[in-house]
Amino acid sequence: MQFPKIGNLAPAFSLKNQNDEKISLKDFRDKKNVVVYFYPKASTPGCTVQACGIRDTAKDFSKLNTVVLGISPDPVNKIKRFEEKQELNFDLLSDEDHAIADKYGVWGPKKFMGREFDGIHRITFIIGKDGRLKHIMGKVKTKSHHDDVIAYIKENL
Repeated sequence: MQFPKIGNLAPAFSLKNQNDEKISLKDFRDKKNVVVYFYPKASTPGCTVQACGIRDTAKDFSKLNTVVLGISPDPVNKIKRFEEKQELNFDLLSDEDHAIADKYGVWGPKKFMGREFDGIHRITFIIGKDGRLKHIMGKVKTKSHHDDVIAYIKENL
């Protein structure tokens, strides 16, 4: 797994959100900071805690002129159910072929309950208004993820 370099332009993407609308990273250029967080699977305990933390702090992200995008390999219909069930208020993006996860270096071998498989690693990328990668958060704690991201943005962007 090779992450993009801090200071470089973040890898571009256009993916479908939970409403089957195309969302592109370039849509936010020169307008907003972007938090791109990769999560393994919708409706699992850790991913739900992480998403609900972001949902509950949406006003804080808005005040910081920041948009949050969650990316997983789930199909659009699954992320739609996740969004509705948890009443999420931000875009979830479907990366079924994990092409964007590969671009960001977050797809790779994982271990869970003694089993090895390839999947998405829970990693967050913070991108400035200029489209450049500002920070990578590798060891994400699902319970405090939203606070950790907000603190970084307040201090650095």
